Amino acid sequence: MTNLFNKKMKRWPAWVVMLFCVVALMLIGTQRDSGPSTPQERIESISQRLACPTCDGESVYESRGAASQAIRKEIARQVADGQLTDSQIVKAIDDSYTADLKLVPGGTGFDALIWILPIVLLIVAIAGLVVVFRRWKAQGALTATDADRELVESALRQVSENRDS
Repeated sequence: MTNLFNKKMKRWPAWVVMLFCVVALMLIGTQRDSGPSTPQERIESISQRLACPTCDGESVYESRGAASQAIRKEIARQVADGQLTDSQIVKAIDDSYTADLKLVPGGTGFDALIWILPIVLLIVAIAGLVVVFRRWKAQGALTATDADRELVESALRQVSENRDS
């Protein structure tokens, strides 16, 4: 029974269905929005997405610098206005500074490559391994030819002659 199951799992349709399920689950997972619900949670979420312009390696949320405090106040003001979405607030603040303040790359355009490229490389690598393993399996086990056997016997004779002398 398990041998029959193993044979069925090794067929391409099963792999295609499995790939489809993985892609579908990834799409569902990336489209789910469980964003902040209160204004304070929105402010914290937005400030975690922006880098402090004067600190090294800190987000606006973590930093206690004057620039970060000013940015947090601006975020709070824009959240209270209710006119812009979180992404629009991040873009507006990022555009107002010469340095790039975004800590999280965008999900569109060239920035999307940062998210997609590792997945594409993983899929290509797995596909390459599948192709190589199938070629190795198709070639089967290598057998020694008569010329190979003669070469080995000649080498063994030389080794034994060298030991004797």
